[in-house]
Amino acid sequence: MEGEVAVQSTPGKRHPGGIRVISHFAGEDATDAFVAFHPDPNFVRKFLKPLLIGELAPTEPSQDHGKNAVMVQDFQALRDRVEKEGLLRARPLFFSLYLGHIVLLEALALGLLWVWGTSWSLTLLCSLMLATSQSQAGWLQHDYGHLSVCKTSSWNHVLHKFVIGHLKGASANWWNHRHFQHHAKPNVFSKDPDVNSLHVFVLGDKQPVEYGIKKLKYMPYHHQHQYFFLIGPPLVIPVFFTIQIFQTMFSQRNWVDLAWAMTFYLRFFCCYYPFFGFFGSVALISFVRFLESHWFVWVTQMNHLPMEIDHERHQDWLTMQLSATCNIEQSTFNDWFSGHLNFQIEHHLFPTMPRHNYHMVAPLVRALCEKHGLPYQVKTLQKAIIDVVGSLKKSGDLWLDAYLHK
Repeated sequence: MEGEVAVQSTPGKRHPGGIRVISHFAGEDATDAFVAFHPDPNFVRKFLKPLLIGELAPTEPSQDHGKNAVMVQDFQALRDRVEKEGLLRARPLFFSLYLGHIVLLEALALGLLWVWGTSWSLTLLCSLMLATSQSQAGWLQHDYGHLSVCKTSSWNHVLHKFVIGHLKGASANWWNHRHFQHHAKPNVFSKDPDVNSLHVFVLGDKQPVEYGIKKLKYMPYHHQHQYFFLIGPPLVIPVFFTIQIFQTMFSQRNWVDLAWAMTFYLRFFCCYYPFFGFFGSVALISFVRFLESHWFVWVTQMNHLPMEIDHERHQDWLTMQLSATCNIEQSTFNDWFSGHLNFQIEHHLFPTMPRHNYHMVAPLVRALCEKHGLPYQVKTLQKAIIDVVGSLKKSGDLWLDAYLHK
């Protein structure tokens, strides 16, 4: 799939990132994406040799004619500099302490009930602590999933299954296949699962008009900025993701991920059944998921939803990522609250970079954007959250205008 070579697509089913992320780059040079997703490209190339069909001639049809060759070269030079300066190397102590603070939160939440009992106020405090630990574990599994912590991919995969499975009760394979599509083609309809709203929302500037012209009205989209608060943040994790995760594990017979997920629920019920019983424990984990879902949705959407959302335009790696992402101002709180995803631009350009190095590469990325006239957006946390609602309202208004007048 890399560069100027053609490879067979059928073995893509064995690809750790899923077959779809490969097919999304059909007809175009995927070198930058290939390098971005693989910490050791030379190791991966060993598996590509048997799949090689042949070299593509320069006259072969492709989707690369509109790409800025100078911009592509400049970004690849930046990538080389990042590697030489060691910005892709992780600090094990950072992630060890991060894991420690998650385990500490879980222990404190349980100890709170053991020492002081299960009054409403203490149960609420316990829920808040568990929601915090779950959210932070979500950011940590994200690090392992992107192979940005350990030196070898195999250790990253094992620890990813432990964090997302045992600490969160979810599936590593489900996350990989979904999330890498998002990174490969962010905010691209039919390729990025994160903008597949299942007709519940219309997003961006073009989809609302397309729905309006076709007189499609699955929902009252001109009110979507209002019902978003009812079905977005509260339900994404406890309902949509939970159903999707278990459906995927059973349908794909992914028994390893299922076993990891079951260790989470076994541990949770062993800890909290003595205090709340079975149904009380179910209510507790449901409430924790409800709280965590709000945290997750606002953090993940504030970097992407107000940005460009469109059909495939076959842009170069740098332009595509900059059009779909924005940053949030750096602060100790913002870094912790978002798992350093306030540096969303840098994360999307260098997915395997350890998060503690984002602030070091950010000035280099900004300088490259200024050189080529690309927007490098940085917002306050408050403005980013407000823009999520504003973008939904704008899209809903575009739909209503097209629905009534076109």
